[in-house]
Amino acid sequence: MKNSAVAVVGGGITGLTAAWRLQQRGVDVTLFEAGERVGGVIGTVKKDGYLVERGPNTLLETTPLIGEMIDSFGLRERVLYSDPSAEERYIIRRKEPVAAPSTPPGFFRSRLFSWSAKLRLLAEPFVRKSKPEADESLADFVRRRLGREFLDYAINPFVAGIYAGDPEKLSLREAFPRLHAIEQEYGSLIVGQFRGAKQRKRSGEMSKQNAAKLSFDEGLQVLPDALAGSLGDRVHCGTAVTKLQRSDHRWSLGAEDSTAYNAVIFALPAYRMAELEIIDTTSPFTGLNSLSEIEYPPVASVALGFHRNQVEHPLKGFGALIPEVEGFQILGTIFSSSLFPNRAPKDHVLLTSYLGGTRAPHLVEGRSHDELCATTLSDLRRLYGITSEPTFAHSVNHPRAIPQYNLGYQRFRESMSAAEKSLPGLFLAGHCRDGISLGDSIDSGDRAAGKIQKFLLNSV
Repeated sequence: MKNSAVAVVGGGITGLTAAWRLQQRGVDVTLFEAGERVGGVIGTVKKDGYLVERGPNTLLETTPLIGEMIDSFGLRERVLYSDPSAEERYIIRRKEPVAAPSTPPGFFRSRLFSWSAKLRLLAEPFVRKSKPEADESLADFVRRRLGREFLDYAINPFVAGIYAGDPEKLSLREAFPRLHAIEQEYGSLIVGQFRGAKQRKRSGEMSKQNAAKLSFDEGLQVLPDALAGSLGDRVHCGTAVTKLQRSDHRWSLGAEDSTAYNAVIFALPAYRMAELEIIDTTSPFTGLNSLSEIEYPPVASVALGFHRNQVEHPLKGFGALIPEVEGFQILGTIFSSSLFPNRAPKDHVLLTSYLGGTRAPHLVEGRSHDELCATTLSDLRRLYGITSEPTFAHSVNHPRAIPQYNLGYQRFRESMSAAEKSLPGLFLAGHCRDGISLGDSIDSGDRAAGKIQKFLLNSV
């Protein structure tokens, strides 16, 4: 295996993790990234005393692998865990932020839900589970088990914050496999919540709901930079790979790279995989064209800074999500300066809001920085009592942001698995394959590295 060469295409967190794990195992690995920097959607901007994330704001410590990475790169001293006083999450109801309940007693005391919705929840353990093979939408699942109000004021805003998606279109089995598994195993979400917690404790894993939220002193960009640093000159930025050819059980990436690779990992968005020209001299291959059908709605991130005394709301929490039925334009807001220190100058606050998604792509497509900021500020004034103009403004427009695991998504997974089976030595990984969170992407890279290790050992 030490004489084997592996190419990793894609310098996001998945590709970086895969390359790092392969290098740990003595594999000669080279990473190719089309852009001028590594990290993919992860990116940190420092300007005018503010620290802004271009994409994700936090990393959930859902697996021991994340701690292993932090310790391996000597980053433990630079880790920042979210402020314990910033755990409160808000949902907008009746045009104002209402604290979301975090405990069963808190749920029944909360004014977020009506008493009819609260009583409806008591019937959940007695609802019949669906057939295992059913591809049910998340919305249908929630209406069936929990009721319409829970869909409108819990799941709809939650999905907007995670997928920027539509619960009527998202597949329960594909987008939220854990919920599907809990219903199938326990017949009840409430029963499964208690029993599943014991299983996670034994495995060392943490549910996303309870996992610690972390970042670094210089933002999340610290982690991909550390991964790239560990790979040294094996990272080639500004190098797009658009063609792949297999001959005599080896892979080549085009005229600019003469190396013959034993295996290749593509850790790219689905629409980039669909554009690849893949040639197999030993057998026909139809390609990955179907992956172009995966929906990637546009999402804009807008970070606005204000004087603390010009914001009426105390901002004591993680942030707020907005149900579609409330009629606002933004999807939600993270109270960035409440989560971690040094995100804003003294006596200032930083709010990071999101627009677009499947709910309102027209609010993002073709919009300028000024238009995005104006739309965001209009909602923030109404929600948080802001009385001044921003002291800072930064926006990022992601034309294709998050893959939607919609109904029928299984066929895309099957297409990727079929490609790997028909082309030994080709491996696909990333957020279109194994989940959209940063933790999922790290796990995806780790799994891909494990598959390649097994492949190389069996090829000797």
